Amino acid sequence: MGTLEEQIVMTPLKKAPGCTSLLVERQKRVIVENGAAGDTHVAGGAHHGLVINKREGGATELTPAQLALEFRVFLVSAQTGKHVKESRTLRFWCSCAEEQQATLAQDFFKHLVSPNDFPRDYVGFIKKIMKLMQNGYKGLDKIEIELRQLGETEEVPERPGNKYKIHPSINANSNNFIAESADEGATGKRVELTEERLMQVIEAAYPNPVTLTDLAKERFWDEDQLSEMFADLQTRGLVHALADQPGHFTRASHSQTDVVQVVKAMPKVVASKQPTIAVVTSLYCEKLAVDSMLSDTETYVRFTTVGESNVYTLGTLGCHRVVTTKLPTSGHTREAMTAAGNTTTRLLGTFQQVEYVFLIGVGGGVPHYTDESKHVRLGDVVVSHPGNPPKGYVYCYCDSLNQDQEGNCQFETKKWCPKSLELQSLAQKVKDEADAGEEPAWLKHLLAAQVHLGRNNESESSIDFTRPSEETDKLYMNIGPREVIEVAHPVPSEGANPRLEGCPRLHLGSVASGRYVVKDESCRQQFASKNEILAYDPELDAAVQSVQGNCRDNFMSIRGISDYRDGSRRNDWQPYSALAAASVMKAIVLGMEEPVDNE
Repeated sequence: MGTLEEQIVMTPLKKAPGCTSLLVERQKRVIVENGAAGDTHVAGGAHHGLVINKREGGATELTPAQLALEFRVFLVSAQTGKHVKESRTLRFWCSCAEEQQATLAQDFFKHLVSPNDFPRDYVGFIKKIMKLMQNGYKGLDKIEIELRQLGETEEVPERPGNKYKIHPSINANSNNFIAESADEGATGKRVELTEERLMQVIEAAYPNPVTLTDLAKERFWDEDQLSEMFADLQTRGLVHALADQPGHFTRASHSQTDVVQVVKAMPKVVASKQPTIAVVTSLYCEKLAVDSMLSDTETYVRFTTVGESNVYTLGTLGCHRVVTTKLPTSGHTREAMTAAGNTTTRLLGTFQQVEYVFLIGVGGGVPHYTDESKHVRLGDVVVSHPGNPPKGYVYCYCDSLNQDQEGNCQFETKKWCPKSLELQSLAQKVKDEADAGEEPAWLKHLLAAQVHLGRNNESESSIDFTRPSEETDKLYMNIGPREVIEVAHPVPSEGANPRLEGCPRLHLGSVASGRYVVKDESCRQQFASKNEILAYDPELDAAVQSVQGNCRDNFMSIRGISDYRDGSRRNDWQPYSALAAASVMKAIVLGMEEPVDNE
């Protein structure tokens, strides 16, 4: 009787035209001499402990996999130069604790596709999987590998900007993998002056005005060309010059129904029209999205060439009076953080009847590469919530971090939670109703706002709030310092699909920010995992701190997901995602009790 030894066994499951499936699993087997042993091949030497089954179907019956991860490679014909796209799906069975499974599978995948030693052929690919299981990742019991060809294409695979991307591909004649990478970023290059870019700058600065001279000096743009563009934008009603401030320009009102008044100071608002809800936004499209949810709007703008300008829009939402504002700048600079705090404090000082504060806008989703039920996608909405069971905070800021040579991070954090969770309870109710099969309450608000905003969208340079194509929602994973690989979005388990096509999905969880974690995906993922973060925003912690410092007991951040970082990128998703966030806000506000009469 031989001695039992843990071995890594590969078994072919099935082979069909264009599709092959293999299973690699741990087994306790009797030690045999190297070489053939019936229907198996037992490796020796450096590969001792690896066993290859020669016949199909020798594996045990499989239960549903706990996790799955799909990525794509391109098989390249040396004769024709054409690419054949191939899907590679890894399905995992784990013996470790459930909370460790996703991290284990993702670490295994990153090691498998590491650009430093990417397998050069099919045999090397399977062998590396077996060796990784043998020498580490003891919590992985089985891995099914499915290789499925998706069709031929003449297009060169896309690469994401500002990073390297690995495109594993195989020469059909030599069976050798080719790893392609390129950095297509524009780091260090002057940004070309275009109308689109100019409008982005003007809208980002709003309500602060901009000048031709400053733009030309700061961005190295031609002042004559700028002057021609501003004249054209004025003619089309997209910008206007400030009458009492020569040379200063600002974004013109987007809405045809909004009454806009330029004032030196905010006029007194009668008690019956005092707002009890305040909404803070940081992008121009975010404010348009929020204002589209209101009726009977009036906008007051105070422009200044020194300090921060202010914009307030007063309106009605259901039976509630609401005031909205836009931060004059946002991002990771000290100027932006100061402006966020000052603008929020000034808002709450001006409108002292405000009891509820919403921070509404876009954010970066935290993807879950292997579990669709936990996956946050573009167009989804994350509402700041302490979770269930509650963890004591809804917003988390990374103040600093220490990272060791192995990439492990220790974080210093600041955390905030409202004294009252009234808004969070209403959000839970809205989500529960949708999960129970009812039409999502926010969907009708979103569709109605799209019609309203589309009616006002008379210029080709106005903002498009329609939902971008799902094909633009690409998911990447970092596998090296400057390498990423495109992976497929996880798919729901059979019979359980919580998504409605074209409808944002609502998630409840913590929102976070912090320049130290946002800039590095590894740190960002570690921070999200440790603190149960579902979304990041573009550094709005100063606004959150101002809300609590001004003793507002009810506040909430709602982020429409426009990228997988912090919401500051992927402009094509920003308008729609901002509108999705505003629609969820409206659904929550309409569930609130009627305010006490201020008369």
